Amino acid sequence: MFAKKKDTAPSTAMSQTMTPLMQDTPLPMPSAAPVPPARPKPASMIAQGVTIRGDVLGDGELHLDCVVVGDIRVGKLILGPNARVEGAVAAQAIEVHGHVKGAVTAQAVRLFGTSRVEGDITHEQLAMETGADFEGRSLKFQRQAVAAPQAPAPAAAPAADASAQAPTSFKIIQG
Repeated sequence: MFAKKKDTAPSTAMSQTMTPLMQDTPLPMPSAAPVPPARPKPASMIAQGVTIRGDVLGDGELHLDCVVVGDIRVGKLILGPNARVEGAVAAQAIEVHGHVKGAVTAQAVRLFGTSRVEGDITHEQLAMETGADFEGRSLKFQRQAVAAPQAPAPAAAPAADASAQAPTSFKIIQG
């Protein structure tokens, strides 16, 4: 129906308007576009009905509602109400709705009303809702004091700080 007309001669319109100086000058290359800031990684999620045997390692956020038999070390961990972990758990922040049987280590730990933890919790901040079941010791991180260089300390250091480092043991049972 429609036919394209074939052009046999090259277009000379552009070459006629260019001066000889412009024809020899290379065109400037476009500068590289600025790199956009990195987007946060989406959280990984493993649903109910899955069993993982072995360690889970990563640096992102992980939502689990499954069974893990092994240690977990991630950036942020959220254990759903159906989650069950048998092993040590470590992250920057941990939210527990399910069951953990093992040591928990994080800067911020939050135990929700449906949670059960059987093991020590090492933390900077610990929050517990009514109904949370925790059997173990609460161990607060000890920040290293930054001190100016001084003369060497005597060999026998006083034990006055021992009470500040003593763990607190307690068991909370919903009655």
